[in-house]
Amino acid sequence: MDGNRRCMMLSMVSPAQQPQSKQLLEAQLRVTLDVIPAYTWYADPAGALRFVSERTADYLGLAKDHPLRFGIDIGGEWDSHLPFLHQDDQEETRRVWSTCLRTGSAGEVAFRVRGAVGEYRWFLSRAEPLRAGDGTLLYWIGVNLDIEERKQAEFYLAEAQRLAHMGSWMFKGARFDYWSSELFQIHGLDPSGKPPTVEEYLDLVHPEDRGFMKQAIAKMFTDHRGFDFTKRMARPDGEIRYVRCVGVPVTHGEPFQGFVGTGMDVTEQEQATQERQRREAYLAEAQRLSHTGSFGWKPSTGEIVWSEETYRIFEYEHNKKPTLDMVLNRVHPDDRALTLQVIEQATNTGTDFKLEYRMLMPSGAIKQLHVRAHSQLDSSGNIEFIGAVTDVTERKTVEEKIREQEAELRQTLDFAPQLIAVYGPNRERLHANRGALDYLGFSLEEWCQEPDRGGVLHPDDRERAREYTDRALSSGSAYEQEFRLRKKDGSYRWFLARYNPVRDDKGQIRRWYVACTDIEERKQAEDRVRHENVALKRAEEKIRAQESELRQMLDFTPQYLGVLEADGTPIYANRASLDYLGMNLDEWRQRKQIGEEIHPDDLERVTFELDRALSTGSAVEIEERVRKSDGSFRWFLSRCNPVRDENGQMTRLYLASTDIHDRKTAEERLQQENVALREEIDKASMFEEIIGASPALKTVLSRISKVAPSDSTVLITGETGTGKELVARAIHRRSPRGQRPFVSVNCAAIPRDLIASELFGHERGAFTGATQQRLGRFELANGGTIFLDEVGELPVETQIALLRVLQEHEFERVGGSRRIRADVRVIAATNRDLQAAISAGSFRSDLFYRLNVFPIEIPSLHERSEDIPLLVEYFIDRYARKAGKDIRGVNKKTLQLLQSYPWPGNIRELQNVIERSVILCETEIFSIDENWLPQSPLLPMEPKHQVELPTKLLVQEKNMIEAALKETRGRVSGPTGAAAKLGIPRSTLESKIRSLKINKNRFKN
Repeated sequence: MDGNRRCMMLSMVSPAQQPQSKQLLEAQLRVTLDVIPAYTWYADPAGALRFVSERTADYLGLAKDHPLRFGIDIGGEWDSHLPFLHQDDQEETRRVWSTCLRTGSAGEVAFRVRGAVGEYRWFLSRAEPLRAGDGTLLYWIGVNLDIEERKQAEFYLAEAQRLAHMGSWMFKGARFDYWSSELFQIHGLDPSGKPPTVEEYLDLVHPEDRGFMKQAIAKMFTDHRGFDFTKRMARPDGEIRYVRCVGVPVTHGEPFQGFVGTGMDVTEQEQATQERQRREAYLAEAQRLSHTGSFGWKPSTGEIVWSEETYRIFEYEHNKKPTLDMVLNRVHPDDRALTLQVIEQATNTGTDFKLEYRMLMPSGAIKQLHVRAHSQLDSSGNIEFIGAVTDVTERKTVEEKIREQEAELRQTLDFAPQLIAVYGPNRERLHANRGALDYLGFSLEEWCQEPDRGGVLHPDDRERAREYTDRALSSGSAYEQEFRLRKKDGSYRWFLARYNPVRDDKGQIRRWYVACTDIEERKQAEDRVRHENVALKRAEEKIRAQESELRQMLDFTPQYLGVLEADGTPIYANRASLDYLGMNLDEWRQRKQIGEEIHPDDLERVTFELDRALSTGSAVEIEERVRKSDGSFRWFLSRCNPVRDENGQMTRLYLASTDIHDRKTAEERLQQENVALREEIDKASMFEEIIGASPALKTVLSRISKVAPSDSTVLITGETGTGKELVARAIHRRSPRGQRPFVSVNCAAIPRDLIASELFGHERGAFTGATQQRLGRFELANGGTIFLDEVGELPVETQIALLRVLQEHEFERVGGSRRIRADVRVIAATNRDLQAAISAGSFRSDLFYRLNVFPIEIPSLHERSEDIPLLVEYFIDRYARKAGKDIRGVNKKTLQLLQSYPWPGNIRELQNVIERSVILCETEIFSIDENWLPQSPLLPMEPKHQVELPTKLLVQEKNMIEAALKETRGRVSGPTGAAAKLGIPRSTLESKIRSLKINKNRFKN
C-alpha cells in the first residue's frame, strides 16, 4: 500500500471514527508488515519503536508476549531501538535517525543488529514517513534488508585489494565517482573522504609525470579506449609511490558512460625492476672492464647464449644467433685441433673444462682467450654448460713484457757492483747475480743446491748472522748487518748486507732480496779512526783542563762576561757577573733570555740592539743600566761580539760588560753644569754674533725671538752685507731644531743648470757627469733648517720645484721618480726687490707668498749708526787676538770718522776696514787712514721704488721675444722661426718663453 492510498483512506474517515480507523490501520499495518519477506517495523511520529514484524522479532529473540510483537505503546524513547545495534554503528544510526525526525524525510543507513544468539548481521534499513491526507505524520514505516553476504563480499574484495595493494575506481568526467578504501590508502588519503576531482588527482601526481597524465586523461575521453600505464604519485607525507592504472570504458550497449578500473601499488615491483636493471648494468660494465663475457651452451640442442661482452670479444653483431661454428671460425688454425678436442671431450663426458687458445680476427689481429665452464643438468636432465670467456690478450702481452724486463733485470743485476741474492720466504735460494757467483766461485745451480749453513761466512760472524736472520724471519721486517764473506781464493772481505722483504697484496712475504756492499776499505778506515780517536780523547782531556784554567782566569777578570747561543739562550757567565746578579750558573742557564735585570727605561733599546746582533751577526756596543743583587742599578758598556764557524754561521755571542757608572755620573754632572752655563750665556748674549743696541736692531731681535720657536717660513730682506745669514743662524739656534743641521745655500753662486741638482740631489745617470747618486741640500738638512740666500736669483723652473716643497713637503731627485719627504724649515733671504721681479715676470708671485710668511727686514748700518762703536770694539778685539796684538783704545778722530761715513757696504765693509787697519796698526791706539773712506759712496743708493737693471733687461728681453713670435705667428723652430730671427738655439728660446711666462699660442692667429 503506497502513501497516497493510505492518506486517502484516512481522509474518508470522520473525526468520530478516526480512533477506530487508526486502530484498524495499525492492525492492517501489522498484518501487511508480517507478510512482507523482509525485516519490517513501524514507529510513532516521535520516533519510538512500536512494532516489529514476526520475522524481526524472531531474529531479535523477543518473547512471544513482547509488546513490540503486538504494536503496544510502551512509552519508549525515539532511540530506544539503538541497544539492538552494534556499538560501533549506534552513533551513525542516531545521527541519521535524528535527521529523519527533524526533517520529516525518508532516510537510509546500514548497521549491524544483534541476533537472538548474540551474533551480528549487516542490514540496510530504510525508513519512510506515513502521513494523513492533510499531511500529518502518522507513522514511520521501516524495512531492513539483510546485506550480510554483500558486506562479506565487500570485505573479501577490500581485503583482496589490500593484500594486492590494488584499489578500484569509477570515473565519468570532472571527478571520480568512486574510490575503494584501498585506493585511498595507496594514495595516502583518508578513506572517509570523497574521491578527488581531476585537478585534485593531478596534484597528487609526481610533477615530472603530471604533463603525461594530463595528456593521457584527455586521450581517454577522446578515444573512449582502455588504457594501462604506470605513473608516480606523491603522497601528502612526501613518499613517492609507483601506481599502475588499468581502465576500460563502460557502455552496456549504450553510449559511453565513463571508465572503471583498478589502481595497483607497484612500487616494490618497480624498485625491484630498477634494482635488477641496475645490477644487470653493473654486471655488464664489470664484464666490459674485465674483458670477461658469459655464455650458456646446451650440447644436446646446440643452443648457445652470449652476453653482450661475449659478442664484443668475438666481434659479432648482436642480432646474430651464436653457434659453435661461429666460435670455431674465429679459432686460430694452430689451436683449432686442441679446441675441437676439448669441445668433444666436454660433450661426451659432461665434465667441467677450461681452455686457453688464440683467435684470428677478420682484421688479422690475434686475441688470447681464457675459457672456463661448469656443467650442470637442466630441468629435463640434459647437460648444459655455464661459463665465462676472458680476453687475456693484454695480460699475455704484459706477461711477455714482464719476462723481457725480468731478463733485462737479471742482466742489470749481473752488472751491479754489489753481491745480490734472492731468497724464498723460508730462505730457500732462488737466484744470485754474476758478481756474487764470481766472488764465491759457484755456478747458479751449485749455489742454489748448496745448503745455507753459513759456510761462506767468517767463523766469528756466523752466530751473530744467524741470530739476525732468525729475528728477521720471525718479524718479517727489513734489516742490515755487517759480516765477512770468504772469497773463492780463501780470503775474507767485509760486506754490509741489506735484507728487504717483498710482500704480495695480502701482506705475505714472497721474496727476500739481499744486497751486499763491499765495505772492506771503510772498515780499514774505521780501524785507523779508532786509533786516532784514542789520541783525540787525550787531546780532549787536555782541552778540558785548559778550559777549566780559562774559566778560572775569566772568573778573576774584572769585567762582567757572558756567552749566549745563536738564538740568545744563556750558556755561561763568569764569577763577577754571577756575583753581581746574585745567582749561580744553573739559574743563569735556566733563563730563556736575558733582559729581566735591565733597567725598564733601557730595556727596549737594549733588546733591539741585541736582536740586531743576533740576526745580523754584527758586533754592537750598548750602554745600559743593570740591576744588582741588592736592587740598585749601575751603568755598563756592553760589547757584543759574534763567533762564527768555518761556514760563516754564527755559533756564539760573547758579551763583555765594563762598569762605567762613575763615568756616566761624571758626564751627567758635567751636562748639568753645561746646561746651567749655557743658560747664563744665553742670558748674557742672547744672539751670539749680532752686536748692537740700537732701537732698529732691537726690533729685529724681538722678531727673531718670537718666530724662532715656530716652524714658520721666514723671508729676510735687506741690503748686502747687513748680516742676513747671522739672523738666519740665530733663528735656527733658538728653534727646537737647534741641535739639527743648518744648511746654507747661496742661490746666486750656483750655475742655473746645477741649482736643481744642488738643492734636491740627483740619481745616477740623471745627466751627463752624474756617475753616482748624490743627496741634495734638502736631504742633508732633514730635521733641521735650510737657508736659501739670494733666493731672488733662482731660475723659474727651480722656483716651481721649491714651491712644491713648501706646499707638499716632499720632492724628487733629478732623474728620479720616488717622492722624498722633506722635514725642513726654510729661511730665505734676498737683497732684491721681489715685488719688482714679480712685475717683470722673473719671480713667481705664489712662491713669494709662500716665503713671505714671516718677513724680517734688516736695517742698514747707516740706519743704526749708534751701533758702530760697539761693532768697532768687537771687530778690533776679534782681529787683535788673531794677530797677537794688544790694542787698548780707539783714536777719537777715527771713531768720529767711522760714525760719519755712510757705509754703503754695511757691516761687511766696516769689518774689512777694521781687519785691514788692525793688520797695519803698530801702536796700542787704533786708527785708520782717511783715504780708505771716500767722502761720497762709490755707488749712489737707489730709491727702493727704482727698478734694478736686471729687471729692466728682463722686460726688454720679454718684449723682443714677443715681437719675434708675433712676426713668425708663434713659430719657434725652423729657418723662419723666432729662434732663427733672434739668433739663439731653439731650446734656449723655449726655456726663456717658459721662464718669462709667455703664451706663444696667442700669436698663432
